[in-house]
Amino acid sequence: MSRPVVAIIGRPNVGKSSLFNRIIGSNAAIVSDEAGTTRDRHFAEASWNRRDFWLVDTGGLDHAPAQPMDVEIRRQVEMAIEEADLLMLVVDAAAGLQPGDAAIVALLRTAGKPWVLVANKVDDPKDASHYEFYGLGAGDPIPVSAANGKNSGDLLDEVVRRLPDVDTPPEEGALRIAVVGRPNVGKSSLINRLLGEDRLVVSSEAGTTRDAIDTPMIYHERRFIFVDTAGLRRQSKVEDGVEFYSALRTRRAIERADICLLVIDATEGLHNQDLKIAALAWDAGRALVAVVNKWDIKEKDDKTSAHFEKECAEKAPFLRFVPFVFTSALTGQRVTKLLDIVLEVDAERHKHVATPAINDALGDLMARRQPPQAAGREVKLMYATQVNAVPPSIAVFGNHPELVAEHYVRYLHNGFRERFGFRGNPLRILMRRKSA
Repeated sequence: MSRPVVAIIGRPNVGKSSLFNRIIGSNAAIVSDEAGTTRDRHFAEASWNRRDFWLVDTGGLDHAPAQPMDVEIRRQVEMAIEEADLLMLVVDAAAGLQPGDAAIVALLRTAGKPWVLVANKVDDPKDASHYEFYGLGAGDPIPVSAANGKNSGDLLDEVVRRLPDVDTPPEEGALRIAVVGRPNVGKSSLINRLLGEDRLVVSSEAGTTRDAIDTPMIYHERRFIFVDTAGLRRQSKVEDGVEFYSALRTRRAIERADICLLVIDATEGLHNQDLKIAALAWDAGRALVAVVNKWDIKEKDDKTSAHFEKECAEKAPFLRFVPFVFTSALTGQRVTKLLDIVLEVDAERHKHVATPAINDALGDLMARRQPPQAAGREVKLMYATQVNAVPPSIAVFGNHPELVAEHYVRYLHNGFRERFGFRGNPLRILMRRKSA
């Protein structure tokens, strides 16, 4: 399920960043008594009562911005309102009702987005100072203290209750494919070549694609939905509001995808940011195909592709299990092969291996190498079975699963890989205790 976006907005110095840090449980946002400390946006994953969402912190919104920086912050906050599924309007109970609070409420009413009114800096639950915010006509103010966490649970209960379901019903049999990668590696050009027409804007300027765009096509009677995403830069390089939300949309596109195509520029090689994007998809349980684009202009010999794959696997071992396609969006080289690989990886994604075959593999692996024994406690592995197909997950049952060394879990993982494949898909090995 794609996570909705919750944006925290309000005047400067009302405690937005403190509330952001309280909810996500870290000090990711800078907190200061100086108004206007938060100028850029921060976003992070948050979860409450088994509901996940993206939480966005924004700069303080002045009632009448005069400085160029204030104007820029206002522009970015307006973008936050446009992007968000739910808004948290934070007011300062210690300072009381201010004209700027009413101005922000008027802005929210124009936007038509749902919101929650949060009265911050209410350290004493019996304090009635927040009652004056009823005068905003913006609903019941929820008193909290971001500094000490009082009433934050009640606030999150209300936030989760109001979160919309942002998913659209999946099309029957359609395969959602997110095309991800750094800016200007040829993602839009690749989709245009696959479709045989210029459906997406292509430019040599990095960052041309800002939104995640859904584009359908049919191949071998199978419906694909390609999602062309904005390039994902390093977080420190995400400087303006447009780039910030492009990065957020890329992460949401990965969440909604079945398979991710990581597009890499052959002339530049694998960057750390490529690895970060690949890890985002892999850790999210998405199937992955590495598409090395611009292969037509890469200086190479008959061993170049093998060396390229080896170097990638040395940087990130999980890439050993990912298929690489060396292609050119410009000339169409191996583009059809890419579609065939996608179908193969999807088949692997849904593969279910019978329990007897998995137990045979487990027996062979244990005959070759027994699990290391813990001091004074015998470690036994009894049997294994596949418990999930998307992503493939194999549960191994034993008497003391918590004592199985991590390197032995990797050994089992590699052994099951060698026997059953699951090419292009993350394989989870789950150590479970055998019931008595």
